[in-house]
Amino acid sequence: MTVPVFLAEPADLARDEFTFGGPEGRHAAAVRRLRAGERLDLTDGAGTVAECVVRDAGRDSLRVEVLRRYEVAAPRPRLVVVQGLPKGDRGELAVEMMTEAGVDVIVPWAAARCVTQWKGERAVKSLNRWRSTAREAGKQSRRFHLPEVTEPATTAGVVALLSAAALGVVLHEEAASPLSTLELPGAGDIVVVVGPEGGVADEEIGAFREAGAVPALLGPTVLRTSTAGVAAAAVLQTRTGRW
Repeated sequence: MTVPVFLAEPADLARDEFTFGGPEGRHAAAVRRLRAGERLDLTDGAGTVAECVVRDAGRDSLRVEVLRRYEVAAPRPRLVVVQGLPKGDRGELAVEMMTEAGVDVIVPWAAARCVTQWKGERAVKSLNRWRSTAREAGKQSRRFHLPEVTEPATTAGVVALLSAAALGVVLHEEAASPLSTLELPGAGDIVVVVGPEGGVADEEIGAFREAGAVPALLGPTVLRTSTAGVAAAAVLQTRTGRW
C-alpha cells in the first residue's frame, strides 16, 4: 500500500515527535483513519519530507514520531504552463492532470478568446479551486514540491514571462515545428502557453513571438485546452530527463 502524504508546518517537521492536527491531521485521523503503527509522510510542499509513524490516534489528530528527514531537490529545468481559462470545470481537470504530470507553475491566463472570464468574487473562488485542486493532486501523486498556481495573468503578463524564460513555447495547430524537436535548455524556465477553446488570437501570437516564444505543434490531432498542457508536459518531462 502506498504511504499517504500530508502537508505539515515546517516547525513541526523539525521535531522528533508531535501532535499532527489541523485540517490535514483531522483528515488523516478521521477520514483516512490511520492508526497506531501505520506510516505516513509529511511535507511542507517545498521539498522537506519527514517519514513518520503513528504512535497514537485521536478523533481529529495523530501523535506521530519522525523516523527520518530528507530534502528533495526541485527539478530542473522548471516547467511553467500558462493555461487559457477553459469553460466549466475543465480548468480544475487541467490543473489536476498537470500537477500529476509534474508541472511546477500553473498560470491562469485571461486570453482574448476565453469564453470564461474571472471577475470579482468569481475570480477569487475560481483561483481558490485551482489551488485546492493542485494541492490535493500533489499529495495524491506524492509530490514533495507542490506546484504554484499564480494570480491570473494578462497577455502583457504572459509576454513578460516569455521574455524572461530560457525557452518560450506557444502550442499552435498551424506551427511548423513539433514540440518534440525543439532544443531544450538544461536550466531556467520552460514556459508553455496553452490557448483557450477559441485558440490564441493573431495579435497574441505576434506579441509572444516578439517576446522570443516559438510556436510548436503537439501532434497531428487538435487537443482540448484542458488536455493540451498535460500532453506537452509529458513530452517535455521525457526530453529533459525529468522522467
